[in-house]
Amino acid sequence: MIEFIGIEKFYPNSRIHAIKDASFKIENGEFVFFMGKSGAGKTTLLKMLYKAEKPSGGIIMSFGKDIKKISKTTIRRNIGVVFQTFELVENKTALENVSYVLECYGFSPRKSKKKALETLAMLGLVGKEKQYPYEMSGGERQRVAIARAMVNNPQILICDEPTGNLDDENAQNVMNYLKEINEKGTTVLMATHNKEIVREMKKRIIYVQDGYIVDKTYKNNVSLSEYIHRLNQGGRK
Repeated sequence: MIEFIGIEKFYPNSRIHAIKDASFKIENGEFVFFMGKSGAGKTTLLKMLYKAEKPSGGIIMSFGKDIKKISKTTIRRNIGVVFQTFELVENKTALENVSYVLECYGFSPRKSKKKALETLAMLGLVGKEKQYPYEMSGGERQRVAIARAMVNNPQILICDEPTGNLDDENAQNVMNYLKEINEKGTTVLMATHNKEIVREMKKRIIYVQDGYIVDKTYKNNVSLSEYIHRLNQGGRK
């Protein structure tokens, strides 16, 4: 289980109070969307979970511990991250982009290649293994990025706007793969602005507004548009 308890995030130099008293729980195996306007704090919350940002106050519990007591290496082995801009190494092939993650963790080149090939195949990339990122479509590059994040079998997958640069067809393909990954037991946390995807997936939403968690219980009991309108009108609960 993941639990944020009274989390605060300040940026003193810019006087920005990015996250304000954020508290919520996510059960193992859940698929949860983080929604809110640009700059609301969605990405900051996710970054704190994989220790790319440090909270200014509060406690984050994951893997049964306060994450302050867990090394970054352990966190990165158990949490995969997918970015909107793919973040692939341009001079490495799809296979190399995925396999080098395992080699960094001490796997042999042979085992790394075998596992990378299996993961690329799972994401429908058979025949693309030797291609470089600039030779692939946006959808293919994002699937390579997902393969890289998943190759080490992390317990948690964080996706920050993974469909933001994709057309509708490729976005839907990526969501189908994320759904499959979640159904196999991986906890998936996804920041998005795409209302259509959220509407179709029918998963829980944590809604962030001006650094506050204004709602964390939505389960499609009203229309998504009505839900977002109410939150934007009503503000913090």
